[in-house]
Amino acid sequence: MIIFILSCSNKKSSINTFEEKSTKELNINSTSIVILGTIQDAGSPQIGCNKSCCINLFENPDNSRQIVSLGLIDAQNNKTYLFEATPDIARQMKMLTNYEAQSNKEIADGIFLTHAHIGHYTGLMFLGKEAMDAKNTTVYTMPRMKEFLINNGPWSQLVARENIKLNELENEKAIQLSNTIQVTPFLVPHRDEYSETVGYKIVGPNKSALFIPDIDKWHKWDKDILDEIKKVDYAFLDAAFYSGKEINNRDISQIPHPFIIESLEKFEELNHKEKNKVVFIHFNHTNPVIDPNSNEAKKVTDLGFKIGRINDVFEL
Repeated sequence: MIIFILSCSNKKSSINTFEEKSTKELNINSTSIVILGTIQDAGSPQIGCNKSCCINLFENPDNSRQIVSLGLIDAQNNKTYLFEATPDIARQMKMLTNYEAQSNKEIADGIFLTHAHIGHYTGLMFLGKEAMDAKNTTVYTMPRMKEFLINNGPWSQLVARENIKLNELENEKAIQLSNTIQVTPFLVPHRDEYSETVGYKIVGPNKSALFIPDIDKWHKWDKDILDEIKKVDYAFLDAAFYSGKEINNRDISQIPHPFIIESLEKFEELNHKEKNKVVFIHFNHTNPVIDPNSNEAKKVTDLGFKIGRINDVFEL
């Protein structure tokens, strides 16, 4: 595994920064996954937030706080794939295509969606005529997600104008992106108001990964997360909240996610090698682990787990 961490700590404001130009300096010659964002759907700072977690960020934005997304780089075939179409898609697409240095493409060869919550698909709007007016960008979706996009504007306009081309997926059925790369969607329990919710298993030439940015609780899934972690080399997992104490103005039962403290307890029986596979992602703006110097972040890493950071790269 190769991990590049291109961030630095600002002690005064406890935020991280990165420079996009740094991606141009990285030459990825093997099939890899890159983290393009780690934050929950609504971003950081979040609208209407006047807590300490956000207040300084309105005047001093932190460009590393982008909404959760992964990039897949097929170095052998000079192709890239984006997992999630977030509101930060413009910067994330540029980051991803910069990593693939052998072509001059400005857009990924395909986009995989997990579900119809705002941080995971609304970036598609930038493929429309008001923005780049893309031509037949392949978007991989599950059946309900496909129907949602076809039957609801403004997304239906993207389909009608052939800005996007929808490629329907099936639960637990793998698709081959190349001779050495395979992607399999699998259903997970979540608040499925408009579409089903999936995670993905990504298999490369040598290693494999889970991507589960959203799930209600581990015990609600019909699979054992511990078994699934053991089957792969990396597991990028939902960690929206460190604990329920962060949210004191909302009914936390209405926005269920695995708390990090719950995952730490559940994953306790994993050995050190297996714990080291876990990469926590999808952090609410209140989550203290966003700050790598926080006590909570240090506890997570001291126990052998990883906290996802933008521009971290993992060889497949």
